[in-house]
Amino acid sequence: MKFWHKIYLSSILSFVFIFNAACIMVIERNHSKMLQQEINSGISQNMNIHSSVNAIVPTLRIYDSIDYEKTVLTNIAKEFVEKNVDQHTYMDIMNDKGQSIFSNMDFKMPSQREELDKLAADEIKYILRDIDGRTLLFTTNITDINHKNYVFTYIKDISFVYQERLAQYSFFIRVDMAAVLLYMIIMFFISRGLTKPIKQLNQTAQIIAKGNFSERVQLKSKDEIGVLARNFNDMAAVVEDKINELELHNQEKQRFINNFTHELKTPLTSIIGYANFLRISKYNKEQLLDGLNVIYSEGKRLESLSLKLMDLILLQEDQYQLEKHDLVAIIAEIKSTMELKAREKHVTIAIDCEKGSLLLEKDLIKIVIFNLVDNALKASAAEQIITIRAYWCGSRYVLEVIDQGIGIPKEHQDKIFEPFYVADKSRTRGNNGAGLGLSICQSIARIHHAIFEVSSEENQGTTFRLIFDQGEREGGGIQ
Repeated sequence: MKFWHKIYLSSILSFVFIFNAACIMVIERNHSKMLQQEINSGISQNMNIHSSVNAIVPTLRIYDSIDYEKTVLTNIAKEFVEKNVDQHTYMDIMNDKGQSIFSNMDFKMPSQREELDKLAADEIKYILRDIDGRTLLFTTNITDINHKNYVFTYIKDISFVYQERLAQYSFFIRVDMAAVLLYMIIMFFISRGLTKPIKQLNQTAQIIAKGNFSERVQLKSKDEIGVLARNFNDMAAVVEDKINELELHNQEKQRFINNFTHELKTPLTSIIGYANFLRISKYNKEQLLDGLNVIYSEGKRLESLSLKLMDLILLQEDQYQLEKHDLVAIIAEIKSTMELKAREKHVTIAIDCEKGSLLLEKDLIKIVIFNLVDNALKASAAEQIITIRAYWCGSRYVLEVIDQGIGIPKEHQDKIFEPFYVADKSRTRGNNGAGLGLSICQSIARIHHAIFEVSSEENQGTTFRLIFDQGEREGGGIQ
């Protein structure tokens, strides 16, 4: 059963139960009130009769005549009946011997009179009886006249009270049917309208489940369902980001595998080829030395690759103790080594650094600087300048390595920190590079809670910027 069906049926059942119960309670309350009013009226009339009789009792005691008593009581009864002729009232007067003194009843008196049991003088009892399709109210009392008990019974037809209740029930049934029908129509549209956003949520969830992670629920209501829709959209956005991130990671892993396979294939092909050539060819000292040199060179290349991979794996473990060091002092320690390598390519290294005390792992930071400078040297031509700058930018300390080399194409700039990824494979092969240097730098940056920024233009140069969000500013620097 659909949710809107449940809302629709439960609301109708609740309405029918509550509406019917309320109307029945109102009708029964009105009926009880009318019935009680009629009972009170009957008792009041009986009391009036009793008062009239008590007023003439002294006179009746003077005469002390049964015939006179009958005549007086009959006259009182007739006068009362004539006054209330339009109210369907009856009077019955009996003596203590069960003989009728007066009666205008048009029906037979019941043989069983429960209201007479243990009826005391000056006490009025009443009872309701259904006789000949009518509901009659009997009010009875006993009056002692000259030591004789007379039973006065005032009877009133109150069938109209029950007829009124039946009329109200008949009217209620018609109103109830119309109200329920109208309520069913209204609730049909309300329940469908209330659950429409849930249907949209369900449809959107199905679309997302099929792989369209960019789908969103278009709801602008401010109620709980609107909040749910916004939370659903937020969740879908997070899921989409995670999926995109996983896809990006999968692509990076696939590129890693492809590049790693390619890096292994070249030296292994050379080693196997030369080894096989030396195995099947006749001994020639010159050829043997050439082959062994190639095998040795490619073997060293594989050894370098394995060492770099080991560095990359160890750096992922992030188990380094950081201590306070002045980055300017670290750069000064490796300055001569960098300048020596630069002179081999006829490149100048310029250093312009402000002092800054940072939490660093000294040897790792040296690796970062060496890798960045080495990349800059590979990209630079003779007579160009590589600049190492370090300066404060607010509360952050920035290390820059700037070259004037060939630059990095924009389509490659977001992938250069991936292992084995190289933008210019021919240049990298010529420099015996494997594309692991920047991956190692990125891992070292994460250990120091620093971030890399890269800006580059083709044939204009590249700037690698390492930003530390911690440190203490100091005066002085290195030129």
